[in-house]
Amino acid sequence: MTYSLTRRAALIGGACAALLTLSSAPSQAAAKIQRLVSPGGIEAWFVQDATVPLIAMEYSFSGGASQDPPGKPGVGNLVADLLDEGSGDLDSKTYHERLERRAIELSFAANRDQFRGSLRMLKDNKDEAYDLLRMALTSPHFEAKDVERIRAQVISNLRRESTNPSSLAGRKFLELAFGDHPYARTATGTLESVPTIEISDLKEYTRRIVAKDTLRIAVVGDVDPETLGKLLDKTFGSLPAKAELTPIIDVVAAKPPQRAFVPLDVPQTVVTFGGPGINRHDPDFMAAYVVNHILGGGGLSSRLYKEVREKRGLAYSIYESLLWMDHSALFIGNTGTRADRAGQTVDAIDAEIRRIAEDGPTQQELDEAKSYLKGSQMLALDTSSKLAQAMLQYQLDKLPIDYIEKRNAIVDAVTLDDAKRVARKLWGNGLLTVIVGRAPQAAAQPASAPPKAD
Repeated sequence: MTYSLTRRAALIGGACAALLTLSSAPSQAAAKIQRLVSPGGIEAWFVQDATVPLIAMEYSFSGGASQDPPGKPGVGNLVADLLDEGSGDLDSKTYHERLERRAIELSFAANRDQFRGSLRMLKDNKDEAYDLLRMALTSPHFEAKDVERIRAQVISNLRRESTNPSSLAGRKFLELAFGDHPYARTATGTLESVPTIEISDLKEYTRRIVAKDTLRIAVVGDVDPETLGKLLDKTFGSLPAKAELTPIIDVVAAKPPQRAFVPLDVPQTVVTFGGPGINRHDPDFMAAYVVNHILGGGGLSSRLYKEVREKRGLAYSIYESLLWMDHSALFIGNTGTRADRAGQTVDAIDAEIRRIAEDGPTQQELDEAKSYLKGSQMLALDTSSKLAQAMLQYQLDKLPIDYIEKRNAIVDAVTLDDAKRVARKLWGNGLLTVIVGRAPQAAAQPASAPPKAD
């Protein structure tokens, strides 16, 4: 299983996975996050929770799709789809039978910056689960027949995406935002690149990426620290000490306003919009997070929803979100509308963006957003899997291990002046806009806008 910034943009447009509902008590567990170091030096963030006899583990290696070879986007994605297709002394069929027999859930994914994985199991099946993961990471087969079968599935998905307006909008948006930077490349590859990927590319990518120095791990479940330490050593201990990563430069998304139109004969026009965002460690990040909730992240209560959906009936839904990566950041939104109303929809979005950039939110909007964001945190961590994913993300974001406890105070500290200042910073320059659909109405461009891109 793989995901990418394009897919993440399709979820928030066309960003960060299906979650198992493994029971936990995260409001209590959050206070018990501990930093565990195995006898062999493998580090993990760990919550011991015996509420139910289950274990959830999330892990990642730095690299991801940005480490795909030049001209071959999709290598990391293909590796993620193939690691569980036979390893060690097990062929693909036998390997999957072992997983299914014990109800072990194992998956891998390549996003922009990380090669990630998930492992879920019953407590009694932990030895076999961790051993199957070890085999996948250390001795994947990459058999030609398996590679061609998975390659055919990826190509089939790419062909479907080539006529999917949301997918096309997401891809075009990344090209518009990032130009020739690796972030502009789609993580799933292209119809041109995927057929050219060779088994040697898959092996070389795995050799360079899967290493201990960039490994991050989060575990939640019914296992004691001593046992977990041994399992981590057995699973990850034999990996190479250091990854061989190609340096990726920092990049700021292209400056708005810009607009691109992609012609596609479909009943509904898709609009993806966004621009440069706020990096995770920018002092203004939490203010941006709060004010973004007011603009487009608050579902039915957001300004964009009220203006575009409720007042004008132009779209069924509209949403917008902040995305942050290791080397850049975006805000990005998405909506769909009738082709003959696409121009009105884009104008309504532009107007609301200008209004919040110029005036900022009201004190009432700020108070309500802060109240929601504080109250919803624990609901967002109501399973072992969700808590493990959050713990991993906090590590990747280089946040302190007690961040969950501190977060509400950080939200509370955002002032109205902060929110207004950051609204101008985020949205004061307008939007990068991609419109995918039928030409006449959707492509209508103001005279001041740049020429259309193909």
